[in-house]
Amino acid sequence: MKVVSVNIGERKKVQWKNQEYTTGIFKYPVEKPIFLDTEDVRGDHVVNRIYHGGVLQAAYAYGEQHYDYWKKLYPNHDWQYGMFGENLTITDLNEEEIHVGSVYQLGAAKVEITKPRQPCLKLGIRFNDMKIIKQFWNATKSGLYFKILETGHVNKNDQLILIENKPQNMTIAELYASKRVEKGL
Repeated sequence: MKVVSVNIGERKKVQWKNQEYTTGIFKYPVEKPIFLDTEDVRGDHVVNRIYHGGVLQAAYAYGEQHYDYWKKLYPNHDWQYGMFGENLTITDLNEEEIHVGSVYQLGAAKVEITKPRQPCLKLGIRFNDMKIIKQFWNATKSGLYFKILETGHVNKNDQLILIENKPQNMTIAELYASKRVEKGL
């Protein structure tokens, strides 16, 4: 698995249905390394720390291969990495094979897999279509969050290298499916 894009975003105010929202979901590729810190990605703006950032959600990764699926559903979007609010776009990131608690080397950082992303209103705002939220829940293409065990820089072309697998734990896909059931979806 290889990093194809590192992405950060600014705090942004947007209008949706006559209401103003502040969000950090508008992330864009950068050409310099990003620093994975203990609670977030340095220089990336996290607005709602209840659902993003913090020790268990310090960085969000999304699979590059999932983009093809979404491009078919939203062909008129200006597609670029970071569309899902991910800090890292990674090749072959397979939620059905990655176990919660597994540890990886990622550039100069050491990371632990913690949980899948759950879609929220801000994803709908990013796509300018609230249908994306239900579609995201039903697609099992959740991406995943990292806990940062050792801080460090990550750059495009760095590898996500398995150090310690936890096959006794749920996969990200299994955990995501259980969250979907909890929500009645």
